[in-house]
Amino acid sequence: MSKAGLGLLLLSVVLGAVLATDAITGVSSSAVIKGLFGLTLGASIVALALGRRIKFDPVLR
Repeated sequence: MSKAGLGLLLLSVVLGAVLATDAITGVSSSAVIKGLFGLTLGASIVALALGRRIKFDPVLR
């Protein structure tokens, strides 16, 4: 798995936890947090999918 994909997935988990906490407490989340959650979740899915299919040659740097 790619490190970028895992990092984006971790960031989306953190943002999802913030959104869940806001939903439980009844606080309205900002549009920035909602947008970042959607973007990071989508980007992490794409990065993880591409990381599994594309094999990078370690000789090429």
